[in-house]
Amino acid sequence: MSALLYGRNPVHEALRAGRRPVRRVWATSRAAREPWLQGTRVEIVDAEEAARRAGTDAHQGLVAEVGEYPYADAAQLLAGGNGLLVVLDEVQDPQNVGAIARSAECAGARGLVLPRHRSAEVTPAVCKASAGAVEHLPIARVRNVADFLADAKTAGFWVYGAAADGVAYEAVDYGPGAVLVMGAEGKGLRPRVRGACDVLVALPLRGQMESLNVSAAAAVLLYAISPAKP
Repeated sequence: MSALLYGRNPVHEALRAGRRPVRRVWATSRAAREPWLQGTRVEIVDAEEAARRAGTDAHQGLVAEVGEYPYADAAQLLAGGNGLLVVLDEVQDPQNVGAIARSAECAGARGLVLPRHRSAEVTPAVCKASAGAVEHLPIARVRNVADFLADAKTAGFWVYGAAADGVAYEAVDYGPGAVLVMGAEGKGLRPRVRGACDVLVALPLRGQMESLNVSAAAAVLLYAISPAKP
């Protein structure tokens, strides 16, 4: 099975990470001058051909045919019962999933977990939005988020759900094994997922808006929790 990547960072990080084969690279003559492409066979194309292959004009002159995304094993992410994991409960916008993956990787999270249904998966758009972070961050898919959270607690993790009615995030003493759960755009955490959380945490809203974008909220909470990661 093959997939496509487009954009400078996604192609660069796929080559750098080496987690999946990069079978072909198409680049405009200008993009082909990138120093990190040295030693990689590149087919020179014009911008129109790159857009045709990528299916979008947001290719930045680079498109690659790569192997199918290598999803991680969710059970392996729980091994040891420590570190920071992020779970997205039916977040469907690829831009949000990609942005959260980038923040999670930068904050040192061990992995990201997505539900198999009613959720964005790792698509070319998610790869682009993550700036290639998905090539380094282990991402798993599970059938049932609440069941995964129960398994996480059995493994020794403490589960923190983001909710507007939670306690102030800075007042929480985060443990060395933490799972951060972010709810869907607009509706938040589903009742069963919410009930599976040990603590609900909230960010203060000091302006006129009623909520933060889920990816912005995730970034703040990830950095609040990550210092506790061993």
